[in-house]
Amino acid sequence: MENLISLVNRIQRACTALGDNGEESSLPTLWDALPSIAVVGGQSSGKSSVLESVVGKDFLPRGSGIVTRRPLVLQLHRMSEGREYAEFGHLPKKRFTDFAAVRQEIADETDRETGRTKQISSVPIYLSIYSPNVVDLTLIDLPGLTKVAVEGQPDSIVMEIENMVRSYIEKPNCIILAISPANQDLATSDAIKISREVDPKG
Repeated sequence: MENLISLVNRIQRACTALGDNGEESSLPTLWDALPSIAVVGGQSSGKSSVLESVVGKDFLPRGSGIVTRRPLVLQLHRMSEGREYAEFGHLPKKRFTDFAAVRQEIADETDRETGRTKQISSVPIYLSIYSPNVVDLTLIDLPGLTKVAVEGQPDSIVMEIENMVRSYIEKPNCIILAISPANQDLATSDAIKISREVDPKG
C-alpha cells in the first residue's frame, strides 16, 4: 500500500509539472483519475487546525472571514531523515525551512492571483512538505463554505465557493474529509450536508 500511495503522489507531482490540474476540461484528465482527499468545512470550522495537526507544523494563514481563498493542494512526502522543508509549485527551486515563511508565501501567492481583495480563485496553490514526521499523502484544502457575503465580496460568492467545493468532491475518486466544530450540531453542519448530497452512501 505504501508503494501505491508513493506512486500516486509521484504521478500527481508529474501532472502538476505538466499543467494537468484537473480543472474543468472537455477531455478527461489524469489528475481526475487519481484518488485525492478533499478537506471540506464551513468558515472557521477548524480545517486549518486539522491539517496542521496532520503535518505537525503551523503553516496555514489564520484570520476571520474567508482566509482560504484558493484551493491548496498539499502533498506530504515522508523522508527517512534530514531537515523538514517545503516547496511551492510556483517556486520549484526554493526550499522553505521556516514554516512562518510558508504561511506568508501562501498569503502572498493568494493575493497575487486575487489581488488584495476578498475574492476567491479556483486556481490551486501547490505545496509539498518533506518531513520524517508525515505519511505520503495528498490533501486538498478548499475555501470554507459560507452563508453570507461580507463587505467587499459579491453576493454570488456563496454559490461560487459551493460550486468550487463541489467540483472537487463530486469526482468519483475523491475521499471527502468533512470537518465540523465540536461545539456544532452535526445536523446543521454545512460540510456534512454537502458531503451527504454528493455521497449519500458515505
